[in-house]
Amino acid sequence: MERITIGLCGLLIILFCYGCATTAGNTPEAKRRSIFAMKNEALSELYNIHPEAKSKISAAPGYAVFSNANIGLFLVSVGNGHGVINRKGTKPIFMKMGEVGVGLGLGIKDFRAIFVFHDEITLNKFIKEGWGFGAHTDVTAKAGDAGVAVGGEILYDGITIYQLTESGLALRAVVKGTKYWKDDNLN
Repeated sequence: MERITIGLCGLLIILFCYGCATTAGNTPEAKRRSIFAMKNEALSELYNIHPEAKSKISAAPGYAVFSNANIGLFLVSVGNGHGVINRKGTKPIFMKMGEVGVGLGLGIKDFRAIFVFHDEITLNKFIKEGWGFGAHTDVTAKAGDAGVAVGGEILYDGITIYQLTESGLALRAVVKGTKYWKDDNLN
C-alpha cells in the first residue's frame, strides 16, 4: 500500500510539473504567442532586477528565454519546459527542454532562464547539440511576489545565464543534465 501511495504522489507531481511547463493554446500559432509573451515578461523582469543585462543582450549575437518547471523528490530531479532563441538577423527558433538530475532534496519550482550567448560558435553549438551539465544548489520559497529565491547570474563557457524564479518551494543540491532541442511543431 505504501508503494502505491508513493507512486501516485510521484505521478501527480510529474503531471503538475508537466502542466506548469506546457504552453497555452491549442494551435501552433497560439503556442508561439504564449512563448513570446513569456519571453517578454521574463525580459522585463530581468531588466528590472539586472539593468545591465539589457546592454549585454543588445551586444550579443543571440539570446534564449526558457520557462521550466521541475521537481525534486528525494534523490531524483526532473523537469521540462519550452522557450525561444532570438538570433540577430534571423527568425526565432522555438525549443523544448528536458532535464534529469540526482542529488538530495525536495521541491517544486517554476522558473525562467535567460541565456545570453557571447559568440556565434557557442550559439550554434547550443542550437545543434543542446546539452548542459552542472551542479546546482537551490533554496526557494516563493509564491507570487512574496518569498525569496536565491539565484542570479552565472557565466559559463561563453554564455551568461540568468534565472528568475516564478514560484516554488525547494531545498536541494543536485547534479543534472539538461537537453534542449528544436520544437518541430512550432518552427
